[in-house]
Amino acid sequence: MADWLEALDSLARERAKVGLTRQLRPRAAGDTVVDLAGNDYLGLSAHPRVIAAARQALEEYGLGATGSRLVRGSTGPHADLEEALATWLGAGSTLVFSSGYLANLAVVRAVGAVCDLVVSDAFNHASLIDGCRISGLPVRVSPHNDPAAVAAILRAHPGRAAVVTESVFSVDGDLAPLAALHEVTAAHGALLIVDDAHALGLLGPAGAGGVAAAGLAGLPDVIVTATLSKSLGGAGGVVAGPAAFVRHLIDTGRSFIYDTAPPPAVVAGVLAAVAVAREADDRRAVLFERGARIAERLRAAGLPARDPAAGVLSVPAPGPEAAVAWAADCRDRGVAVGCFRPPSTPDGSSRLRLTVNAGVPEADFARALTVILECAP
Repeated sequence: MADWLEALDSLARERAKVGLTRQLRPRAAGDTVVDLAGNDYLGLSAHPRVIAAARQALEEYGLGATGSRLVRGSTGPHADLEEALATWLGAGSTLVFSSGYLANLAVVRAVGAVCDLVVSDAFNHASLIDGCRISGLPVRVSPHNDPAAVAAILRAHPGRAAVVTESVFSVDGDLAPLAALHEVTAAHGALLIVDDAHALGLLGPAGAGGVAAAGLAGLPDVIVTATLSKSLGGAGGVVAGPAAFVRHLIDTGRSFIYDTAPPPAVVAGVLAAVAVAREADDRRAVLFERGARIAERLRAAGLPARDPAAGVLSVPAPGPEAAVAWAADCRDRGVAVGCFRPPSTPDGSSRLRLTVNAGVPEADFARALTVILECAP
């Protein structure tokens, strides 16, 4: 009976040999580590208005939502947040989920009712890949950020397809050519699904995201997903699109129907964060200046780096072991950086992922950048 556990131990040993072991490291409250690994891009997770709103909702509603959205889990803050997000994103309707991962699963599965093919960018996030797998549709993987390749796939397909991409890609931080992709999808009667997680709050008018920046907000053939856990500093996910599609998700979306709603306190905090983010041009300016500064310093040190499209910057490492050691050396000196290895990256490709946090004090940010360079392999 223990054979299966021995098999798992053997697999763990094989992963360790190639530097693919992962570890949980609990973070203490109030730690002094400089955070260039998390996704709190605008530094809103501890903003006074956000904390105050969450505290008030916690006192009014208690700890949890106590049920799914369709049972007892929908509260006033949920409805208010969906209205605020629809206004901000210029969408016909929005629906809040308990995570961005579940939102992506729901959307890609849902288009199976009206599409018969999914075209997925080669660098898409795992949640989109999993959504493609559970959709039951044939899936074509297109070369990264290549509208011409997408057009060729759609020309050869007689039915209706859904094209799935991120706006700012979560590992490399590059920007998808959304306007060009939409020209292709519109010409072939396809839907365009965009995961805007790493652009919401940073790009577009008032931080409305990469889709808004590309002039595609509110179009009937564009569906947007995003997390509420990055620039908004909270937790949860959102789908924005035509009201008929959101209605379809409410009626059929398994990861919506059967999942407990996000806690009202978290939702109320995110609602406050939306209001702050819409007026946060000063924080966005800090973030973009710091991103450009990181890239410039890395290039000056002989490391390949391009100016980030938003808050993510990726730096190649010689291999997974080198990436792990680089991140560990930074951590030992009080700086948290992301360490990405397969399967989060393509086989044979490992890197550090640096995320810019506008809420980090300038002196800490400057010291962190020096530490990263001094610890480089």
